[in-house]
Amino acid sequence: VQLVESGGGLVQAGGSLRLSCAASGSTFSINIMGWYRQAPGKQRELVAVITSGGGRTNYADSVKDRFTISRDNAKNTMYLQMNSLKPEDTAVYYCNAWARGDLYWGQGTQVTVSS
Repeated sequence: VQLVESGGGLVQAGGSLRLSCAASGSTFSINIMGWYRQAPGKQRELVAVITSGGGRTNYADSVKDRFTISRDNAKNTMYLQMNSLKPEDTAVYYCNAWARGDLYWGQGTQVTVSS
């Protein structure tokens, strides 16, 4: 399984961005997918996760009611809609996917929110 993130960039506080995570390879084996982020000098942290069918989602408290995770299995793509962005959301955002007991990561996409 290969994962490629896109959609990051520079945005002003209060703005929005939509991240995408495109999966390829053995996509039929992908189960849970998620978004994580890592700010400079900090540990990587969970942002949101979504089950294989998209029926269940879970969010970090810091992004609840602002971010929305979704996936389109027909397109092998997961999304993260980020609204009301804050400077503290600045980080490299990574997607991951569980497949056949293995965890796969993308290379990350930078999100920078200016105040």
